[in-house]
Amino acid sequence: MSYEVVVVGGGVGGLTAAALLAARGVKVCLLERQSDVGGCAATVEHGGHRFEPTHGLYCGWEAGGIYERLCSALGTTRPRAHSQATAYVIRLPDGIEVPRTIQIEDFETHLGSAFPECATAALDFYRGLANRETASKTFAARLSRCSPRFHRFVDVQLQTLVQCSANECGSELAASALDPQRQFWIIEGGAQALIDTLAQSFKQSGGALRLNSTALRLTYGSNGFPIGVDLLNGEQVIATRAIISNLTIWDTYGKLIGPARTPRDISSRLRDLRAWGSYQMFLTLNNCLAASVPSCPVLALTDWQENRPYDPEEAQLVFCAVPGASNDGTGQLSATVSAYTNAEDWFSFHEDHAAHEERDQSMLERVWSRMHRAIPELGGEIELIETATPQTYYESTRRRFGMIGRVTSPSASTPGGVLASPYANVFLVGDTVSEGLGLEGVMQSAWEIANEIAPIG
Repeated sequence: MSYEVVVVGGGVGGLTAAALLAARGVKVCLLERQSDVGGCAATVEHGGHRFEPTHGLYCGWEAGGIYERLCSALGTTRPRAHSQATAYVIRLPDGIEVPRTIQIEDFETHLGSAFPECATAALDFYRGLANRETASKTFAARLSRCSPRFHRFVDVQLQTLVQCSANECGSELAASALDPQRQFWIIEGGAQALIDTLAQSFKQSGGALRLNSTALRLTYGSNGFPIGVDLLNGEQVIATRAIISNLTIWDTYGKLIGPARTPRDISSRLRDLRAWGSYQMFLTLNNCLAASVPSCPVLALTDWQENRPYDPEEAQLVFCAVPGASNDGTGQLSATVSAYTNAEDWFSFHEDHAAHEERDQSMLERVWSRMHRAIPELGGEIELIETATPQTYYESTRRRFGMIGRVTSPSASTPGGVLASPYANVFLVGDTVSEGLGLEGVMQSAWEIANEIAPIG
């Protein structure tokens, strides 16, 4: 079969690019190895319960934002979303709680109360973020004037929003993520509602969605230029204009492009890059808890980790139980607890199932204990339904070591530019190559790729 564009991977980035191109009349084929699209953002189902795997923190729904522009271009109605006066709550190890509210005066009051040892410097830090022209240039200097406690307050937010601590994060990205004027939203139906909208638009525009279709490698012409994709079943799918990879940055080069065709400088950089794994607990809560647990995500800092580098695996977790977002109609509310973990550690015993179960149990006990210390109001009115480890995500998505989210490097804060595709007709999209914030950043990069392949007008 021959198409103008072939998209490998049906995550949010691949779906967005495919839907936009199909809406512009481009003949597109989307290849997805799983039985459904959505990737790591798709709703998780266990025991008759539905769980939101993300933190429930979405940006870009304001007027003129990426979602409005996207749905307008697709001719679809965007999922309903509601802005949050309090986007999330940061809970500190000493019991202090700081709500991240868009009411600047209230937020500053909480900041001054939570960090009396550096109240003036903390306020100056956040006020500096409001000036977008200078925020990134003054970020490090303003943060250096604040206390170690405040540094950890910043770390837990950045790790949650962009998967890196203040010392690892580029100033421009950090300033953007922490901007007190940035608005966060809740999507009715979660990220799955967005995934369904994109998939429906793609098919209605005539796009060819091929599920359970595993891409093996790129097909190269006699001139050494990519001309399509070889599938695991032996079939060859030709792309006359472009190929878009929604695989991770490692899998794009290691599997699709191939090690022999990857430039040496890129191979060297790839070895230097890393991303975190995710350990998740899927819980149900009695509805009687709805009034006592926070109605927005809780970013819990569980250890100050004084005088040492920030290690999120032992220092933080995120609790997310948004009323109405995941209710399965049984009188219980679904909740997800997410913790970071070193993904590669879960594969040192790849063939030993018993060893994996032992590590899963150990991690469960540690995260469970930290969760109750950070959110004592949960009490005993919760039930563990299932857990997910990096191996879980690897088995379902085949992402390298089950890694998710933004890529970091000891020598660079973002992966863009240097790791751009060596071929003019091959494009990369997804969380491991996006330089923006969350799904908003992934979709913005997909928008830009679609414009490059098939410019509007």
